[in-house]
Amino acid sequence: MSKTWIKICGLRDAKMAGVAAEVGANAVGLVFVEASPRFVTVDQAKGIVASLPMNVERIGLFVDATPEVIRKTADAVGLRTVQLHGRENVAFARSLAPLRVLKALPFGEDLPARIAAWRDCPNLVALLIDAPLPADGQPGDLPGGTGRAVDWAKLRRLLDTMPADQRPRVVLAGGLNPSNVAEAIRAVRPFGVDVSSGVESRRGQKDASLIRAFVAAAREAEAALSAG
Repeated sequence: MSKTWIKICGLRDAKMAGVAAEVGANAVGLVFVEASPRFVTVDQAKGIVASLPMNVERIGLFVDATPEVIRKTADAVGLRTVQLHGRENVAFARSLAPLRVLKALPFGEDLPARIAAWRDCPNLVALLIDAPLPADGQPGDLPGGTGRAVDWAKLRRLLDTMPADQRPRVVLAGGLNPSNVAEAIRAVRPFGVDVSSGVESRRGQKDASLIRAFVAAAREAEAALSAG
């Protein structure tokens, strides 16, 4: 098994970003959604980006923002990859090139068809599979960072219905934390994992010990799988 790509999302300061880089996270997520408790301004994001080594990918998260806002923010902060976590379609993602796109899709029975719709997006780097908002969600609820998990076994079965050469890179999100990420990796065997609320001591506040534990658990799981 190849090395699992790990993203720590919703970072709000250079100190926690430094912890993520130190323990081997591959990417950090910066949330440019004002309604989110993990929102960062452009100036805050610049400070975080400047503190990171070049081998750590910086990814800006947007929900139904305009292409102009996304491009302006990416240029100002120095991002080459953006995460689209709203209702954006393939044409929208294509229009952002040369920016690379990580597209979030809510888990559901129609997932294979929605994955197929993104197959020919040239600047797509991966699809992030997250838990959908609950049916009783409140107006203004935002996708992501909810702490709800995807049905991992069901996701694996859905992916297995697709021909191997048509499966995209899948990044697993939703409800992951240090105590369950190893089980999730064993069940789904994704390209990568993404965590936000699962490494927080309180909503919007990252915890260094939880970040370290999450990355360690993910690396131990991939090592065990590789060992056979």
